Parts: sequence; structure tokens; C-alpha cells
Amino acid sequence: MKAAVHTRYGPPDVVQIREVDRPTPAPGDVLVEVRATTVNRTDCAYRAGTPVLARLVYGPVTPRAKVLGCEFAGIVEAIGEQVTDFAVGQRVFGYVEGQFGAHAEYLTVRHNASIAVMPATIAFEQAAAACEGAHYALSMIQAAKIRPGHHVLVNGATGGIGSAAVQLLRNLGAHVTAVCAGSHAELVRTLGAERVIDYTVQDFTTDSQRYDVVIDAVGKSTFARCRRLLRPRGIYLSSELGPYAQNPALAMLTPLLPGRRVRFPVPRHDQAVVEHLKASMESGQFTPVIDRSYLLDQIRDAYRYVETGQKIGNVVITVDVPPAHHVTS
Repeated sequence: MKAAVHTRYGPPDVVQIREVDRPTPAPGDVLVEVRATTVNRTDCAYRAGTPVLARLVYGPVTPRAKVLGCEFAGIVEAIGEQVTDFAVGQRVFGYVEGQFGAHAEYLTVRHNASIAVMPATIAFEQAAAACEGAHYALSMIQAAKIRPGHHVLVNGATGGIGSAAVQLLRNLGAHVTAVCAGSHAELVRTLGAERVIDYTVQDFTTDSQRYDVVIDAVGKSTFARCRRLLRPRGIYLSSELGPYAQNPALAMLTPLLPGRRVRFPVPRHDQAVVEHLKASMESGQFTPVIDRSYLLDQIRDAYRYVETGQKIGNVVITVDVPPAHHVTS
């Protein structure tokens, strides 16, 4: 099968399209013929091996996962003998960070991992973009215990995490202020933002409004800079470790002190999260935002674009497939 392979850390050029062996499903596995996947910040970090300390997990010298890709949507090609909850021909989607392997024509996934049957009305491209940003957004929203009526600021509201967060917050009944470039103000309003701060003309940390929660969905600010935006018991969350990995440390320290706090949740990777996102898509409460699509052969161009920091929502990779299979719902 064809796959995007990297055998060393580095820039997008380390990724090569190669022929590799097709995986064979173990007794508890589902073999998925991948129709669409994405390139996102998670893939970029693993490919580059950054931060350097994270290579203790990725692989100290060379990457353990040679084929990246943590989001997928496709068709069940085969199932292991122990699998009873999926059937050949079903359209499925999910998330495999850590295992990876979605930047390829075929992928094996444990039947009880982060995989679910796709909503009937959703295209492969949308389903493939439904998990990475959204599961980070969902984990932050749950960690902050956001409730109807809370005032929440989302910095980076047009990214994969931010665009999902705005929609999920709207559905909770929260009041959302979105920070983005002014040219994208109408988009974030359609996603659910009530106010928009154009970061190209205003430093959002100077805003006069106070918030129950600040979500830095692009990790470009700090608790110190955002502290003044928070109400006395307000919560700050970031998608990144922060300078000198301060955010996990502050998440342990600030709850011991009176006043404003930091949360740094570790997202869940399980079937319940994917089912939650599936239900949100079926109800129309969440629609993944897609910036552009590339073919698998163009994946290095996709990496380069994602690393410009200018993507809106998600960047999808479509995978060439043989003549259509029979598909069941």
C-alpha cells in the first residue's frame, strides 16, 4: 500500500511517499481502507520531534511511528475474528494519536479504541476532520466545567481547536468572545461567537470585559498576560505547554491558592469521545471547518501550509481508492 513515511525528525521534506506492507488485523482489530485523513498540529509536532523533551515518547533518536496521521475516515475492509461491533463495508471514523498510521491507504484500529460508525449524512472529508481539534476543545470545556451563561474568550477561534470550541460552547449556552483576524469575523459569528476581537488591530489581553474562562486554543499567550481578563475564580486553559512548560506546573500550583486558576487537562482517547462528537455532528451542533484539501501525494505541501499558522479549521488529505465498495450504514 501507499503511505507517507518519515524515518527521521525534521521539516516537511523528511516525509516521503513509499510502498509499505498493508497491515494485517489482529483478532480484535478493524482494518480500515482510509478515504480521508488530516495534517494537523499534532502531526507536525511528532514529525519535527518538538519539543525535544517529547522525543522520550516519540523516540529518542528516530521516530517510533514511521507513518503519521491521527485522524481518519474510511470503510471497514476486514475485521478480526473477535470483532462483533463493526462489519465489513461500514463507514467509520476516529482518532489514533500515539499509534498513528492514518497517512496511508490502510490502517488497523482496535475495535474498542477511538472509532465509531460515521453519521450517514457526513462526507469522509468532514468525518476525518472531526476528532483532533474537537477532542482537545471538549477536554478543555469539560475541565473548566463551563455551564450555560458563562462568559468564555477563545483565542485562535478559527483553528482546528478554536473553531470546534466555539461551536461546542455555543451548544452549551455559553457567551463566546472569539479572537481572530477581522477577515474571519463573519465565520466565527456563524459558528456561535457573540463578540469578535480582531487581533490585527487590538491586543485581546487589553479587553475590558471579564471572563469566567479563557481558552488559548493556539497557545500563543500566557496565564500572566491573560490573568487580568479573568473573574476572581476564573480559569485559564492553553493548548500548549507554555514557556518553560509552565502550564502543567501552574495547573498543579494555582488550585492550592485563592483566586484565578490554570487547568491543563489530558484529553481522553476513547470511544465515548468519538461517539459524543458523532452525536454532535448528527444533530447539526458541530460541523468541522475545512480550509483546503490535498492528495496524499501532496502531503508535504499540506505540512508546509499547516506550519504557516494561517489555516482555518482543518487541512484534509484525500486518499485515492479503488472502485467503490458496497457500503453499509
